[in-house]
Amino acid sequence: MSALPAQPPQLTIGELSARSGVPASALRFYERQGLINSGRTTGNQRRYGRNVLRRVAFIRVSQRVGISLAAIRYALELLPNGHAPTATDWACISQHWQADLNDRIQKLENLRDRLSECIGCGCMSLSKCALANPDDVLAQEGPGAPRL
Repeated sequence: MSALPAQPPQLTIGELSARSGVPASALRFYERQGLINSGRTTGNQRRYGRNVLRRVAFIRVSQRVGISLAAIRYALELLPNGHAPTATDWACISQHWQADLNDRIQKLENLRDRLSECIGCGCMSLSKCALANPDDVLAQEGPGAPRL
């Protein structure tokens, strides 16, 4: 009879928090959002597999570059359950996010370049202001105050 391989010890929420640098409250939030999973002990305490450390790191890096939690959840759902994202997974996912990031960078650069112009002129005109009403999109909504 061969012995079963020993299961790697699971992490408590405190251990996961200490190892990842993420507060326990954020870990519970990630779990409620379906970003990470835990098992439960007979005393109903959370236990996390070690693969969750990499998932938490993936979440944090993704958030730092401005990716929404919804997009992060979608990306993690593409991985098999219990699978920690690998470098290959990250490369594939980040390639899909590049277009969105490039678009946001362009908008932020435009905002930076035109911000002093807008505030400096003092017009605050919804029909002319490229920051408050890019390409005069509000004119398509007709007269009145569509933003109120």
